[in-house]
Amino acid sequence: MDILERVKYVLSEEAKAIQSVHVSDSYKDVVKLMANCQSKIVTTGIGKAGHIAHKFSATLSSTGSPSVFLHPAEAAHGDLGIISPSDILIAFSTSGKSR
Repeated sequence: MDILERVKYVLSEEAKAIQSVHVSDSYKDVVKLMANCQSKIVTTGIGKAGHIAHKFSATLSSTGSPSVFLHPAEAAHGDLGIISPSDILIAFSTSGKSR
């Protein structure tokens, strides 16, 4: 497979993966919560999911939504104080099985 064929294949597979995401009314609820957040949005995750959570937080901040990334290991060692009762916490997980 040459490079262009490989690029087309990868894009096609990624498009299929995106199209397979189940979209429900829950998405509307989450978007409304985030849009109406009066405090900050805290993201967290471990490993690759943590990298995505960190990037998501940075994107939120750069588009006007106060956000911070909280590393779970640091949270366990005293950084939970960054979270206030009015914050929204979004936890990223690849499998949903991290403890």
